[in-house]
Parts: sequence; C-alpha cells; structure tokens
Amino acid sequence: MRLCESPITIPFITNHDALIASSTPFTISTHTTTTAAVAEQWPAVASLPSSLIWTAPFLTQEFLVGYGKVVDMEKENKRMGMIHHQSAIAIVKDYDLPITPQQYSQSIMPMYHERWLQAKPLPGVNRLMKHLQKHGIPFALASNSVKKNVLVKVSSQEGWGESFSVILGSDEVKSGKPSPDLFLEAASRMGVDASSCLVIEDSLVGIKAGKAANMQVVAVPSIQTESDEYSIADYVIHSFLDFQPQIWGLPLFDDWVMKALPIDPIRFKGSYKNGFLEEISDNDASDIPGQAWGVYFGWVDFDSPDRFKIVVSIRWDCSSGSFRRNIQACFINGSNEQICDQQIEVALVGYIRGFQTMQNPLTDAQILDDDKSIAEACLDSAAYSYHRCSPAKL
Repeated sequence: MRLCESPITIPFITNHDALIASSTPFTISTHTTTTAAVAEQWPAVASLPSSLIWTAPFLTQEFLVGYGKVVDMEKENKRMGMIHHQSAIAIVKDYDLPITPQQYSQSIMPMYHERWLQAKPLPGVNRLMKHLQKHGIPFALASNSVKKNVLVKVSSQEGWGESFSVILGSDEVKSGKPSPDLFLEAASRMGVDASSCLVIEDSLVGIKAGKAANMQVVAVPSIQTESDEYSIADYVIHSFLDFQPQIWGLPLFDDWVMKALPIDPIRFKGSYKNGFLEEISDNDASDIPGQAWGVYFGWVDFDSPDRFKIVVSIRWDCSSGSFRRNIQACFINGSNEQICDQQIEVALVGYIRGFQTMQNPLTDAQILDDDKSIAEACLDSAAYSYHRCSPAKL
C-alpha cells in the first residue's frame, strides 16, 4: 500500500507498502457501513500502499527517454505492487532494452533514492497514523520493497521511524505479495492473530495478500482507472481522508473543525476557464496527489494584491474516452474575469467531503451552496489560514 506520492505524495508506503492495524480478536461484518467489531484495543497491520510514494511511472518514463522509448501506462499499471526484481525483468523485456535487468536496477535505483527524499505524505496518512498512536493502537508497515529501501523511505518522513511497531520488507519473508507471508509475519511480530488485523492497501497484489492472510482489507486504489477491480477488498475508499475508523471498531476521529477537516496544504499551479481548473506542471508529474478526490477549499494567489477564496471538486473523469482529472472550481470572492486565463497558485487547506461512488459521481461532484458556505466560514478562521511562500515553489 502506498502512503506517499512523489514529488510527490506518500500513501502508506511506496510500492505497495501496507499499513496493518490490529488488536485483540474481534469480528467484523464485511461490506457494511456499521460498526460490527468487538475489540478492546485492536492492533493494526498497516500495509502501506504504493501510493505512499508514486514515483515509478514517471521515473520509468524519464529512464526510457534515453533509449528512445515511450512509457506504456497500461503496462506500468499492471506492474503496480511487484517486487523490484520482477519489475526490472518485465521492463527490460516489455521495452526491448539492450541491457540486463541488473543493469537497469543499477541505473534507476539512484533516481528512486533521490525522489524518495522529496516524497510527501498523501492527504490523510499522517492524520491516521497520529490517530492510531493517540489511542494506543499498534500498526506495522509491510512492503514489497526490500527492507533497506523501506527504511530510506520511512526515514525521510518526520516521526515515521518510531511510529511503526514493525517494519517489514519483502526480503525478510519467503515470498512477497500477493503471498500472505508479509502480513502473517507482521502479525506474528506484533503478537496478534492475523484475523484480528486490518490491512489498508492501494495495490491489487496487496489486497490479495491481505485476504490470503485472513485479514480484513480496506482498499485505497492507487490506479483510479481500475478501481472496479479493487472490489475484492472488504471496503473501498478513494482517499485516506475518507477512512472511517468506527466501521472497524476503532475510535472516531475528533479533528473536524467547523464541518470541515484541516489538511496539510496541497499546492499546485493552474489556469482557470469556464468553471474549471487546468493544472500547469513544470514536469510530467502532477503536484496534485492521485488520491485527491472530493470537495476541498483554499486560497488562490496570482499577479494581484488580492487573494481569492476557492472551492474545488476533484474527481477522475473517463466520459471523453480518456481518463483524466477533472477539477471544477468556484471562487467565493472576486470576479472570474480577474483570473480567467491567468496562471494562478492554489493552496488547498481544507476538506469537506468525498463522493459516494466513482462510477457515477457527477451529482455528488457538483459544488453545492452548502459547500460554499462551509468554505467561506472556515477560510475566515485561523484554523484554515495559509501564508504564501514568496516566491512560491511548488
């Protein structure tokens, strides 16, 4: 499961690292939205999703340019969650590269290390980890990466190293995901029964591994185009911000402020036209986390002394035949004409709600008057203040 994305954002950890939470044995009725858990303090085997650091496709593309090749995203998506050795063999074969898998690994691993140090947590990841710690719920990290690489990723995030009860790499067990070995070993090291563990995963191989380990699994799809395939999980959400701990017998979050949730700023550049934002990126990688999904609000700066308040609805849209991010935008103050076709800097600082379904989100995704009212009230509060860096570096 991934906790970050790169350059990025982190899901519970890249290359399908899984976050596992667990406690004393409890029972859960799956595919429900009501709490059916009977637990006193339940340990968690946390499988960090590869979304923890979503660097692979972009780095592969950067690497392939030197060989005159173009990345095939369909093939890259199918490699999501593979252990690195298997992925290296597949990449060399799929792109007919004139090098060995070992030479590929030697060339690309320094690029990975550089990006890992830039990785930022996915929205909601730090929040969940702090919540589990606050209530004394142990959690582990089980990754298909080798242990030394997992430790590099974890060490680049403040406070992560001491947060996990157990950190496991695929080189510490007989087989990586989709084998259940990683999760079973994580539960064993925490001293809990596998059936009392909850796995949070963003990859299909991780979800299969969690189910094979007889654990409950929450899916946070890292590949939104294939989210239907994640239905084998016990529960599917599209953002860590949508995780509802009470469903699994865990304590409720208590951090909502004025009907919204303060978040670490999501910053990006863009242009506004006809009610929509188009992201402007300095490279092929988006500054918006792939798992940003729902209604957010924040601040807009541009070539003017004025600051605008904005509400956005972010979803993935495939209605035009291609899969792309759709960002509907509404300015609470100011005139659209002042901003139209200008490059703007957006800092989203609050989250209002997610959407009920990905298949038909058009109704849910509309920005409502209630969303605007919540955003306006929150942005007048110190809890949602934001001080622009000058000059902004996104």
